[in-house]
Amino acid sequence: MQQILITGGAGYIGSHTAVALVNAGYEPIIVDNFSNSNQDVLAGLEKILGKKVKHYEGDCNDREFMHGVFKENSLKGVIHFAASKAVGESTQIPLTYYSNNINSLIVLLETMKTFGVKDIVFSSSCTVYGQPDELPVKESTPRKDAESPYGNTKKICEDILTDHVKSGAAARVVALRYFNPIGAHPSSLIGELPLGVPANLVPFVTQTGAGIREKITVFGDDYDTPDGTCIRDYIHVMDLADAHVKSIQYLENQQDTFFDLFNVGTGNGNSVMEVVKVFEKVSGKTLNYEIGPRRSGDIEKVWANTDKVSKVLGWTPQFGLEEALRDAWNWQVSLEK
Repeated sequence: MQQILITGGAGYIGSHTAVALVNAGYEPIIVDNFSNSNQDVLAGLEKILGKKVKHYEGDCNDREFMHGVFKENSLKGVIHFAASKAVGESTQIPLTYYSNNINSLIVLLETMKTFGVKDIVFSSSCTVYGQPDELPVKESTPRKDAESPYGNTKKICEDILTDHVKSGAAARVVALRYFNPIGAHPSSLIGELPLGVPANLVPFVTQTGAGIREKITVFGDDYDTPDGTCIRDYIHVMDLADAHVKSIQYLENQQDTFFDLFNVGTGNGNSVMEVVKVFEKVSGKTLNYEIGPRRSGDIEKVWANTDKVSKVLGWTPQFGLEEALRDAWNWQVSLEK
């Protein structure tokens, strides 16, 4: 079994990707410092997979630690998730975001070079498009000034990867520009587990449905959208995990110096209020919500053109908004038990 290192592998998307990798015949090796994830995820993975997943606790910014991980394993490739990722928080502590997100990628690329590991799938984001002039956004859509330091770190990291490949380095790179991952594994054994107050909409919705939060605040209802609330492209986390597996398989057939990027979304936009209403439908719960002021760093509307990822990787989403919100709710319910 080929070994794939997953940095941030105990996190939300990383843990689901570990499952998808095993199902595709790979052996995932997890690195995580558990700054924004929980050790319990490893037990959930073991239950789903029927075996332990090899993991290391440590920081991707720690060169010596990373060298140790690479030394102990015969890695075929890397999927790099590890990063600080809350848009709102990044506007408050930008230096932390720049230091962590950019330096960890540089340390990783240098370590890969030292150990002769070529393949990397990078976790990028649709935030690199800013507020696009035309929708849906294609991979060729010009990137705009980021609306947040978090978005800017993704943009800078894409540039670092591009320049690394342009230099002639033996590196094969795919950058995946995610839209909005939601949902959970259908087993309800792993899912999104935010520490403290959730920064993303769906965990806030499920926690409000469960009575953990008193109410949900909808940030702004005066945007230029059908119901005035922001529109996003919500993608089931298991579909997103599958896109990472297909990216790793795609890289295996490329020349030694290679770069490509893909949007990963459903190709559909749903508003915040649509998410609230669909959640109420699948959960049978009535949500207490209020309209609040617009939030700094928020994009009005964005969704993906997915023609390229479908054509080149043969990837299409298998789940819709109802299924994603159902799985997210079942995960929330399982946490209460």
